[in-house]
Amino acid sequence: MDLLLETGRAPGDILVLTTGEQHPWATHELSFGDAAYWAQHDARDDVFFADASAVERAALRPVVVVAVNGGDAEVAARALPAALTRAGALLIVCGDPQLINSVLGAGV
Repeated sequence: MDLLLETGRAPGDILVLTTGEQHPWATHELSFGDAAYWAQHDARDDVFFADASAVERAALRPVVVVAVNGGDAEVAARALPAALTRAGALLIVCGDPQLINSVLGAGV
């Protein structure tokens, strides 16, 4: 994340999806309610962190980071292709390469 920001990406250009445990920021912000949480997404003022299962609800952003950090492989299998459609310029996938390859059915 730091490298993206240090190289000139605006925070609002970045969407981070997690397949396992939610990012602590998302957990905290969801405590204020679903509407307030998604209003921050729509405002595009900052990096937005979401559960990968919500990728369909996320809007296009120039950079999408997918953290394959656990969870059901089926979630990753649905999230990765959907994340690709949300990434306007750059898709970054982090996690176990063997799991990612098996989910995508390809050598990444």
